[in-house]
Formats: sequence, C-alpha cells, structure tokens
Amino acid sequence: MALELLVREEPHQYIHHDQLFKQLIHTFFAEFLECFFSEVHDAVDFSSLIPLSGEMFTDLVEGESRTADIVIETKLKNEETLIIVHVEPQSYVQKNFEKRMYQYFSLLYNKHKKPVLPIAIFAYNQKRSEPSEFAITFPFFHVLTLRFLKLELKNLNWRNYIHSNNPVAAALLSKMGYSEKEKVQVKKEFLRMLVRLELNPAKAQLINGFFESYLSLNKSEEEKLMKEIKQLGDQESEQIFKLPNSWREKGLIEGRKEAKKEDAIEMLKEGLSIDLIIKITKLSRDEIEKLKKQL
Repeated sequence: MALELLVREEPHQYIHHDQLFKQLIHTFFAEFLECFFSEVHDAVDFSSLIPLSGEMFTDLVEGESRTADIVIETKLKNEETLIIVHVEPQSYVQKNFEKRMYQYFSLLYNKHKKPVLPIAIFAYNQKRSEPSEFAITFPFFHVLTLRFLKLELKNLNWRNYIHSNNPVAAALLSKMGYSEKEKVQVKKEFLRMLVRLELNPAKAQLINGFFESYLSLNKSEEEKLMKEIKQLGDQESEQIFKLPNSWREKGLIEGRKEAKKEDAIEMLKEGLSIDLIIKITKLSRDEIEKLKKQL
C-alpha cells in the first residue's frame, strides 16, 4: 500500500511553501494522519517508518518533471506495505487535477507494485471545492474510478482544532478558514496551543515558523494581541512570552513596558513624585507625564 500526499498552493513562493510542508509532515507524520485521517493513522505501523529518496514523475502530456519531496516507507499493522507521501505545492489553480492524481497513482503503482492510498492537500488562499475522484468510462462500460482522500484546509473551521494537542493542527490553523477580523484571535489560540504542546525549542520553532509564514499581523494587530495575552492570566501569559517565537523579544519588551506603565499609573494615583517613579520604573519623564495626563 502507498500513500501519496500532494499539496497545492496559490502562486506565491512555491519553493518556500514546498519546504515548509516537507519539514512539517516529515517531522510530524503520525500527528498529521492522526489529526486529519484517523482511520489511516490507526492502521499504520509507525515503528517502521523509513524515509526514501524523492520519486520523479514525468507528465507525459505536458512534458514536465516533478519530484516527490517526501517519500516514506512503512507498513500497515500486521501487513507489509509501502506508504509514499508526496508533497507538491501547486503554483496555480489547475484544471483536471484529478487526472494528475491518477497519473501519479499509476506511476507509483507501476514502480512499487503495491497498493497506493492517495491523499491530496489543497492549501488555497480561498475556499474551493475540488473533485476527489477520476473516472474512465464509456456509455456502454465503466473502466475504472480512482478515488483519493483530500484535505481542503480553507474549508476547515479553525475553532474546531484549538483544543487539540496536535502540533500539525496548530501549524495549519494559519491555512484554515478564518476572517481578517479573526486573525488576532487565531494567533492567540495558536500560541496557547504551542504552550500546551510543550515541544522542544527546535520543534516549537518549526511550528511557529510555519504558522507565521501564512498568518502575519500588522503593528496594531500585534498590540491587540499583546493586550489579549495579558488578559489570559500571569502564568499563561508568562509561558507564552517564553516561547521561541520570532516576535518573542518584541513581545517581552512591550509586555514589560506595559507592565511598567501600569505600575507607574498606580504610583501616580498614590501621589508619588515623578522623579521617584522614574527611578523605580525606568520610564522616561515624557512617558510618565503622558500617563499623568491620561489620569
């Protein structure tokens, strides 16, 4: 048995996307299947995973050559099998994608002579509905139908995954269906997931790097995120600020500065002198004067 996994993308740094998905699925292969294809996960023997070299496919019609970036050999439980994971970012919306799935399926089967279970991941930036089968039929006879599993990320509700402890679910929140207004909340819930996962720094950096490649916040959104994180409580917010995120240093600095401003406000309410507040909080005189005016 072989499993073929293809990732399709919109036109945007497809090589970069290719590497991101390759690293994510290589590192968290079992977690990927567990999250989105539980029946496959339950049938696979993950103790026998063996990464193989990339599979080369040649499109007989268009004359293109494509490489399978992820090829993993394993077994089904109590049965010898071959699982092939093929990650292929697609730089444009392609008609008749199901035909290409059949071509890959045929090439894999002809080479390995073992059953193939194909899976396609659609990572478009907008909601679409792609077919999940390819058929060859005549009015008088049905030759064959190839059916494949598919994952259309943009059609998934991100809220359904925020309570899981799955690192792939956390990373792929960034590609699921959310509105512009929900971006800050998605990022906040992602960070909370990352805290719960308790990954080592390298894996945490991989998950965070994948997420931030697809969901980035502007300055005002980052400020809103900082405020919402502070409202989570001291223990959880402190854990979030300790995460190995690219924004961590900025968050720590801004978070500490906000805390100092709150302390300064309380001191002003108590009637302490500005000079003393400057000495304690290390804030500038101008900053404290602005806080005093706000009061």
